[in-house]
Amino acid sequence: MTRIVDRYLLRELLGALGAVSAVLFMILLGGTLTVTLDRIARGKVPATLLLSQLGLRSVDALPILLPLAGFLAVLLAYGRLYRDSEMAVLSASGLTTRGLLRALAWVVVPMSLLLAVIGFWGGPAALRASDAMIEAANRSLLVVGMEAGRFIELPGRAGVVFVSRMDPDGTRFERLFVSNEKDGRIDITTAERGELFQDREGKERYLALHNGFRVEGRVAHPDFRTMRFARNDVRLPEAPQDDNRAIERRLHTAELFESDKPADIAELHWRLALPISMTVLGLLALPLARVQPREPRYGKALLAVLAYLLYSNTLAIGRAWIADGTVPTAMGLWWVHVAALVIALFLIRRGETFAARRGH
Repeated sequence: MTRIVDRYLLRELLGALGAVSAVLFMILLGGTLTVTLDRIARGKVPATLLLSQLGLRSVDALPILLPLAGFLAVLLAYGRLYRDSEMAVLSASGLTTRGLLRALAWVVVPMSLLLAVIGFWGGPAALRASDAMIEAANRSLLVVGMEAGRFIELPGRAGVVFVSRMDPDGTRFERLFVSNEKDGRIDITTAERGELFQDREGKERYLALHNGFRVEGRVAHPDFRTMRFARNDVRLPEAPQDDNRAIERRLHTAELFESDKPADIAELHWRLALPISMTVLGLLALPLARVQPREPRYGKALLAVLAYLLYSNTLAIGRAWIADGTVPTAMGLWWVHVAALVIALFLIRRGETFAARRGH
């Protein structure tokens, strides 16, 4: 009997988890796609990297999606059983809170292990791979959308560029035309050939132009200057910097353990918090899913959402406090987990007591 009930509860949980995860992943994918397309439009990422960047950024966002998916799955699955009076029948058949926890553990434990793998290894590795691909792309003119035979606007609307022929890797070109206009002055450069290169630090990109002319002057004024050159280096405008380039998020977990920087320690506690949060949220969802048969379908939904937001936002605030030294690094985020766990256990115990009184 116990095994039949466990399989039934597990099937309900997995069904709800699959549905919730699919919806949340579509929302996540839409947001990630919007951000990636914006970076492509600003010349930070070439269009050819759209799918790879979308996949890597989605992996990095999974630690936010999975705990919420698990929390909502428990609320929906167990809430339906309570609302349809199935839980009352199962309780009369001998199902206890321990039985609910046993079925819950079959979902929460694997998800916690998955979150640990993603948080400790998968997420940072995805970010490093994304950065490496973008860095390699920055060594190519394809990253700014340049295409042979077309006039292309440079990043930041600083001018237009035209090349008649370009190598497949986007590093060498022939017959180039560049036009810039700023503060009423126009600057036109032509060259027979050239290539793209970066400075020693790899932060700035330059076009090395060979055998060309440069014309500079003010519009509608006869003070133009003409210069012929054998080589002329032209710096490409910098694309806007990525605001989400925290170095500690890309470090290996072993490096975080060896570091004594508050930001690195905060990142370490955040990675440790990912699998722990899945367990805490699962336990917290169990009492919040308990509803009366005639209670409105989403009677406790608001309370559950507020509980999730309070817990997740407190974790984020605690992470920031560790990074800026407000909270001692030794305390970490354990105080958040302990407080949420105590509340969850209290609500579970209270529900058992209430059910026992009703039984008498």
